[in-house]
Amino acid sequence: MSKRIINKVAVIGSGIMGSGIACHFANIGVEVLLLDIVPRELTDAEKAKGLTLEDKTVRNRLVNTALQSALKSKPSPIYHKKFANRITTGNLEDDIAKVADVDWIIEVVVERLDIKKQVFENLDKHRKEGTLITSNTSGIPIKFMSEGRSDDFQKHFCGTHFFNPARYLKLFEIIPGPKTSQDVLDFLNGYGEQYLGKTSVVAKDTPAFIGNRIGIFGIQSLFHQVKDLGLTIEEVDKLTGPVIGRPKSATFRTVDVVGLDTLVHVANGIYDNCPDDEAHNLFKLPDFINTMMENKWLGSKTGQGFYKKIKGDNGKSEILSLDLDTLEYRKKKKASFATLELTKTVDKVIDRFPILVGGKDKAGDFYRKNFSAMFAYVSNRIPEITDELYKIDDAMKAGFGWEHGPFQIWDAIGVEKGLDIMKAEGYEPAAWVNEMLASGSKSFYTVKEGATYFYDIPSKTQTKIPGQDAFIILDNIRKSNEVFKNSGVVIEDLGDGILNCEFQSKMNTIGGDVLSGLNKAVDLAEKDFQGLVIGNQAANFSVGANIGMIFMMAVEQEYDELNMAIKMFQDTMMRMRYSSIPTVAAPHGMALGGGCELSLHADKVVAAAETYIGLVEFGVGVIPGGGGSKEMALRASDQFHKGDVKLNVLQEYFMTIGMAKVSTSAYEAFDLGLLQKGKDSVVVNKDRQIATAKAYAKLMAEQGYTKPIKRKDVKVLGKQALGMFLVGTDSMEASHYISEHDQKIANKLAYVMAGGDLSEPTNVSEQYLLDLEREAFLSLCTERKTLERIQHMLKTGKPLRN
Repeated sequence: MSKRIINKVAVIGSGIMGSGIACHFANIGVEVLLLDIVPRELTDAEKAKGLTLEDKTVRNRLVNTALQSALKSKPSPIYHKKFANRITTGNLEDDIAKVADVDWIIEVVVERLDIKKQVFENLDKHRKEGTLITSNTSGIPIKFMSEGRSDDFQKHFCGTHFFNPARYLKLFEIIPGPKTSQDVLDFLNGYGEQYLGKTSVVAKDTPAFIGNRIGIFGIQSLFHQVKDLGLTIEEVDKLTGPVIGRPKSATFRTVDVVGLDTLVHVANGIYDNCPDDEAHNLFKLPDFINTMMENKWLGSKTGQGFYKKIKGDNGKSEILSLDLDTLEYRKKKKASFATLELTKTVDKVIDRFPILVGGKDKAGDFYRKNFSAMFAYVSNRIPEITDELYKIDDAMKAGFGWEHGPFQIWDAIGVEKGLDIMKAEGYEPAAWVNEMLASGSKSFYTVKEGATYFYDIPSKTQTKIPGQDAFIILDNIRKSNEVFKNSGVVIEDLGDGILNCEFQSKMNTIGGDVLSGLNKAVDLAEKDFQGLVIGNQAANFSVGANIGMIFMMAVEQEYDELNMAIKMFQDTMMRMRYSSIPTVAAPHGMALGGGCELSLHADKVVAAAETYIGLVEFGVGVIPGGGGSKEMALRASDQFHKGDVKLNVLQEYFMTIGMAKVSTSAYEAFDLGLLQKGKDSVVVNKDRQIATAKAYAKLMAEQGYTKPIKRKDVKVLGKQALGMFLVGTDSMEASHYISEHDQKIANKLAYVMAGGDLSEPTNVSEQYLLDLEREAFLSLCTERKTLERIQHMLKTGKPLRN
């Protein structure tokens, strides 16, 4: 296969999906040409300006408006606003010849076969031979789209179905056409995973492909079950949310966000095009859905769907719920089930499923009906929509945000137990499931030597899932490669002389056990290994220090113990930097407070692109006390030589802490000074993160890593900076921008970052700043307002502003 490089793509169609795809290619550094149709009428504003249909601003109005709308949307489709410069806009009349210069054309126009075929006919005249051309259709058969096109077009044509929003949802379905070259499929499969950061799944050309076929079945199944079981929409959302590893929006809130019309369109497509599906009638819409469609209760886009936001009598926003019996909105009802209470102490979602299906209440009934219907359905979709069962699980996890796919859930319950539940509920699995058990395989998946194997139906053997060599899956190696474990961490041998320290505390908070585990990891690495990675594959890297522990010590006025605890935190962070082996942090998701401080002190950071990192301690009434305040002063000092006014540089770093700024991507963290250009790296595919971090640790060791010399050259500006900060906080408090307590916190931070009230700029050591930082942190812990904030945070999970 000849090497193929993607330097430039053309995206045809600039709607929500097209603009999102264009932004994600810009995210990864690819040049993008975004084209749409030419308007046929002038707007009133254009008429008022005296413009005509021939003016370029008019001709490109649709594409430019759509792209600007996408860039303003939240969450943002782009990692960094400057990346939008990689996108050039145009229209399909003036600029179509430019597709001759691109390596890949992606069609994202309206879901009508006649329009798509017309677009392809036009593109075929201008594209150069060998250019990839794909459609982002969510359901139109691929075989119909390329009819009548040139041989080269058909060879390089297939479906590439991104899920919306393209930046955040990882599923990338690749659907071959009748003549698609195997080289093209192999390339797209690898490109999606390595460059776009996706889970690539090659699907068959069947209605709704894999993700939507199974996902819409799941939702339609719920639509039919909800009234039979007498459940409210709040109860269903409680049962189908985080408790089973699904997004907080669960079922009905997700439908509101996506749009009921979108779901109905796909469900009708499956109903019309899958007459032989054994669950065919399930895709028929229940009466209450038809009524909602007639009433235009489509969800967020129309202001009401299953939920409706209103202003209450007190002027506050209130969310009402739809009663599915009366189809009238009412106040939300609290949902609670005894079965769910039994899972509260079970941290791992996968361990909850046996408890949930054993429930003796309405929740247990719901899970038995729901899972048995899903198990039967997915088993019967093989080989119709795919030949390999793991692709169904991959699609549901990557496209719908499920933590575990249907076959993984079935394994967790037990295959034979699952069959018993199915039989009791009147469902039959596909014949191959019983054949699997008869062959001696008792589960759909097994783990051997750190790799995941799946049951391959034709060969009746456990077969290694392809493409794993670029990944390290900690779940697969934790038991076999464990070197040390306590209640806070597991330390694993990643091979090649590199250790990994994986947090295991709740929300990966950093308390005494995690700190002692980190020190143990450094001890072990310095003695017998070459390097250390600090990484995990939980939802978040770390939400920070264990503030519950800090609160208890402060309330009990155990200030000596609190001082020792903070010193241990600081010393551990410094150990990350000044050990004799390279340390590489691998943050992802939330890396807040202490999680951020740990990253600041590693020799290198390999951050996932989706990393939301920041020093957020102001929200609980303190300053960063684990080296974060010191580190921002140090990083400011390192920028002083660049010719900028030193006070301005220091102020920028001060504001990063004082405003509790959190990056919305790893790329934004460079602007905040939390990641460093030329030193830290970003990976788009989180699945590759631990392997990449390991490779960097190994490389640093092989290049002859030497323990750094402790810094004694941190330039602090003393009274000059302190005076500026104090005047600023005085002014803000006087103008009521901040409270008196906020001012007190800001002044403490100012004292640390200025290096105290030294009479002139002075070079100081890191330890000098750490001592100032710790003293400031402890003094704030004696404040009643600080304790109120910490208590509020512990109760609600949200910061309190005084």
